[in-house]
Amino acid sequence: MTEGTLDLGFAKLDTDRERRTGFREVVFCQGKADEHLVKIYSALFEKYGDVFGTRASESQAALIKESLPAAKVEYDEVSRTLCAKNENAPEHEKSGLVAVCTAGTADIPVAEEAARTAEYFGTKAERFYDVGVTGIHRLLSKIDEIRRANAVIAVAGMEGALASVIGGLVKVPVICVPTSVGYGANFGGLSALMTMLNSCANGISVVNIDNGYGAGYIATQINRLAEGIL
Repeated sequence: MTEGTLDLGFAKLDTDRERRTGFREVVFCQGKADEHLVKIYSALFEKYGDVFGTRASESQAALIKESLPAAKVEYDEVSRTLCAKNENAPEHEKSGLVAVCTAGTADIPVAEEAARTAEYFGTKAERFYDVGVTGIHRLLSKIDEIRRANAVIAVAGMEGALASVIGGLVKVPVICVPTSVGYGANFGGLSALMTMLNSCANGISVVNIDNGYGAGYIATQINRLAEGIL
């Protein structure tokens, strides 16, 4: 056995990741065989007492609930996140603040993945949904609240303009998440991705299409730095 690795044969779990990076390994559930998913969750639950997964289906959630009777299993069907934890384990203490904004309600699933990821890792997240540029007064009415955050996550499909607008209104880093929401010329999120990558707004960065998890992770890193949590 390699030090810092739990070898399951088909997978090598990175048990040293939290020491190196400050974050435990998270399970990407989509595409995993049922048997593999159960063994991964079981091994991580036994070691840590809680496990967080993304892109999980309802059937996978039911499978984990059945397989881990000692765990409190929480599945959120909007974000498709799947958390298994010891019922007696204390809740993760939330610190700082990250603002999670969406252009429209169709972007909420990706935004919720980002928010729940940040919350799992101990960051307080506030939601500001449906504040897109077609009714920019909606964003402006919340901008003072958004400016209180240590980082902002801007989630948008269509042409992705929300990211540039927020980037020009706040002092903190903005993590942009293009979504695959949109009509044909959206090209599955490529139009929003290109808008965000080509933005003239300063202080913004871009993660992959629909990658709410990546945005929540980076936002937590920024939040920890702002709060002096190393």
